[in-house]
Amino acid sequence: MAEEAVVEEGAEQKPKSKLIPIILGAVGLIVIVAGTMLATLYFTGFFKPKPPTLTAEERIALGLDPDPEAAAKGGEKGKDGKDAKPEKLKKSPEAQRFDFNYFQMEREFLVNITGSKRVMSIQVAVMTRYDQRVVDNIKKHEFALRSAMMDVMRQSQESDINKPEFRVELAKKLRDAMNSLLEKYEEFGGVEDVFFTSFIIQ
Repeated sequence: MAEEAVVEEGAEQKPKSKLIPIILGAVGLIVIVAGTMLATLYFTGFFKPKPPTLTAEERIALGLDPDPEAAAKGGEKGKDGKDAKPEKLKKSPEAQRFDFNYFQMEREFLVNITGSKRVMSIQVAVMTRYDQRVVDNIKKHEFALRSAMMDVMRQSQESDINKPEFRVELAKKLRDAMNSLLEKYEEFGGVEDVFFTSFIIQ
C-alpha cells in the first residue's frame, strides 16, 4: 500500500516538471521581444530630447531657413511637381535679406460705409517675400478674396473713418482676411502687407 502511494505521488509530479520549462521559455521570449523593442526605440532616437524650437527671426540670425518645416521636408513636392509651399525670394544666393514681390489687384473695391450714405473706393496692392505661387494663388481665388475683403470694408463705420490710424488698421484686417482664406484653400497665406494705391471716400 505504501509503495502504491509513492508511485501515485510520483505520477502526479511528472506533469508539473514539464510545465516549468514551458513557462521559463515563454518568459524568456517576452524578455527578448521587449528588449528588441527597447533597443530599436533607443537606436532610432526615441529617447533623445527634442532640440529647442527657434523663432523665424532667430533662425534668420543664425543663417538658417526661416521655415523649419520647409527645410525639414526638403524635396517634398506638391501635386504639380513643385515644392509643397512657396519659398522666400532672395536677391542673390549670398544675400541675407529677402526680395519683395508686389502684385496689384486690378479691379477697385467699392462699398457702402455702415450707417452712412458715403461710399469707400479703394485699390489694393499686396506685398510678399515668397515666390510667384503666392501671387498665382491670389489670382486663382480672386473672387473669394474680393468677397472676404469687401466684408471687412463694410464693417467700417463713419466714426472709424476720422481716426488717424484707420487706413493702417484696415490694411491689417484686409491682410489677415486674405491670409485666412488662402490658408483655407491652399494651406499657405504668404501676404505680408497690403497697400492702398487709391483711397477715396465720398
